[in-house]
Amino acid sequence: MMQDIQQHMHRVIDDYIYVEDLNTLLKSFIDDKEKENCTWSKITICTHKMLGGDSPHIHRLAAVTELVILTLDIMDDLQDQDQGSKPWMQCPQAITLNAVMALFMGLLGELGHLQVKDKMLVEVSKIISRSINGQQKDVTNMISTVDDYLMMTQEKSGSLYRLACFMGYSSLECTEETIEQIHQLADCIGLIHQIQNDMRDLIRFDVKNDLIGKKRTLPVLYLLSIEDTAFSQLKAYYEGEITVEFLLKEKEDFLQMIHDSGCMEYARIVQTVCIQKAEEIYENLQAISPWKERFKEMTYEDFLDAD
Repeated sequence: MMQDIQQHMHRVIDDYIYVEDLNTLLKSFIDDKEKENCTWSKITICTHKMLGGDSPHIHRLAAVTELVILTLDIMDDLQDQDQGSKPWMQCPQAITLNAVMALFMGLLGELGHLQVKDKMLVEVSKIISRSINGQQKDVTNMISTVDDYLMMTQEKSGSLYRLACFMGYSSLECTEETIEQIHQLADCIGLIHQIQNDMRDLIRFDVKNDLIGKKRTLPVLYLLSIEDTAFSQLKAYYEGEITVEFLLKEKEDFLQMIHDSGCMEYARIVQTVCIQKAEEIYENLQAISPWKERFKEMTYEDFLDAD
């Protein structure tokens, strides 16, 4: 994580949290997040520069981006009860929930100091709320069709990229067309990354496995849609007729079924369509080099090369 962004995040904690143990805990959360190389704040800075920005406050805005994402990551881990190695999963849940509220209050206060447009805080609230609506659909297993999945993923994951971009262009005079292109591109990027995560999580048999959690991700929806007796046990598990213990006992057979089913190939095809759409939007986006190229590099170019 870039040093000044981390320092801004620590400063926000110092500005609002004076109880020493909570202050120290929140800073440990921030320091753990540093290991992820600060991708979100980099998107904020890159968006700002590729759209012609040169604000002296951009690193403070980027720090807010990281604080929002950290807060949402903690909430996601609490809901899924995974990522046990994370510091926020190793302390009492009541303390972690208090830390989440502290982070939200801190980032709201920082946004108040940084407002350069009257509607900035409103737009941030809308984007975060969109992600929360998508998360609600996910945690309550409201997904039953591919269209449901695509909408939920754009809301849940695409909104995070929208937020990172918005924090970059919020102080600039952008056309409605440019903003819409950025939003669509962010949703595509969210889909590309989430599909990749879904393919990875389907073949790992631990607490993150989507079959164990009965999640209806893109490859799982494909599996459930096949009318073939080879998939009857999978459907029975999702309908509650087979226990998770049976699933784990027969995991090698389930993994072979996944490998043979074509669900991964199907997911990659959908991912490729998202990549193609992202590429089309990117090519039409009026932005400044080399920042435009850097934006592509840090968001979806690896998938484009892999394809």
